[in-house]
Amino acid sequence: MSGLYQAIEPYETGMLEAGDGNLLYWETCGNPNGKPAVVLHGGPGSGCTPWHRRLFDPAAYRVVLFDQRNCGRSTPHASEPGIDLAKNTTSHLVEDIELLRERLDIEQWLVLGGSWGCSLALTYAERHPDRVTEMVLFGVTTGRRAEADWLFRGGVSLFFPEQWERLRAALPTGAAEGDIVQAYNRLLFDSDAAVRERAAFEWCMWESATPAWPPAPGLAPRFTDPKFALAFARIVTHYIRHDMWIEDGALLRDVERLADIPALLVNGRFDFQSPIVNAWALHRAWPRSELVIVDNAGHAADNSGITRELVRATDRFAGNEGRNHATDARQPLGGRLESRRELAG
Repeated sequence: MSGLYQAIEPYETGMLEAGDGNLLYWETCGNPNGKPAVVLHGGPGSGCTPWHRRLFDPAAYRVVLFDQRNCGRSTPHASEPGIDLAKNTTSHLVEDIELLRERLDIEQWLVLGGSWGCSLALTYAERHPDRVTEMVLFGVTTGRRAEADWLFRGGVSLFFPEQWERLRAALPTGAAEGDIVQAYNRLLFDSDAAVRERAAFEWCMWESATPAWPPAPGLAPRFTDPKFALAFARIVTHYIRHDMWIEDGALLRDVERLADIPALLVNGRFDFQSPIVNAWALHRAWPRSELVIVDNAGHAADNSGITRELVRATDRFAGNEGRNHATDARQPLGGRLESRRELAG
C-alpha cells in the first residue's frame, strides 16, 4: 500500500502572467478553505503530476501546483526551436512563487519540494520566511556546486561507469574532455533537429540510470516523449551550467533564517542523485528539522516508503491524526533522525 490519498482533479486552474512573455500553468486541488500548501517540482523542468496532488489530505488542504517556467503546461515551452531561456533563473522562479501566492490571496503556506524543488524551496523560504508555515523536502538538495558535480560531472559515475561512458561517447571528438554540461547544452540548442534529438535522448538515458533502487535499465517512461525530453534536458543543463544561480553553500549558511519553521526531510538510503549527506548537512544546520531515512529506497519519489513518509508529514502538519499515522501525528517535530525499512514484497 503506497499510502497515497485518492486521485483528485483540480477545482480551479489558470495561466499566470509572469512577465517576459511567460504564462505559468497553475491549479488548486482539495478543500478551497483548507490549509494552503504549494508544491515545487523537480528537474528543473519536470513539471507537476497528479501524484503530487495525492500527497495531501484533500479534506484538509488547499493544494497549489504549478509548472515552472518553460516546462509542463507553461508557455513558451523549452522544446520550441527558438526558445530563449535567459529569463528562466532561480530568482525568476522565486518571484513567480510570490506572484502566484498573491494571485491566490494566500497569506502563508506549507512548502513541499523534491530534488531540485528542495533547492528552490530553500531559496524561496530564506528570502520569504514570513510566508512559510512548514516545509516538507525529499530527495534533498541544497544548491551546492559539489552536488551538481556529483551527478553531472562524473562523481556518481563510480557506480554507473557504463552509463557515464555512453554519455561521454555521444559527444563530438574532444568535447568530453571539457565541461560535459556545457557540451550537451550546446548540442541541445544546435540548429540541426537530429543533433538536438540525439543529445536529448543520451542526456535522458543518463538521467534514467540513477533514480531507482535497484537501478532500472533503459529509458525512463517519462522521457519517451521527445518534446518532454528536449525541454527537460535543455532546462537542466541551463541551470547546472550557471550553478543554479545559487551562491555555493549559501542555502546552508542562511538556514538560520528558517529557525522558526518546522521541517520534515525525507531521503532514500540509496539515493544516488541526492546522497544522504545533503540531507544530513541540512538537518544538522536546522534544529527544527526532522530527518527520516527510508531504507531500500533511492531517489525515485514514487517509492512506496518515501511516499508514506511524505503523507505522514503532510498529515502531521495538518493536525490529522487519522488514516495512516495516528501515533506519529501526535509527536512534535524537531531534531530527530529516524530510519525506516521498506520491506521487500
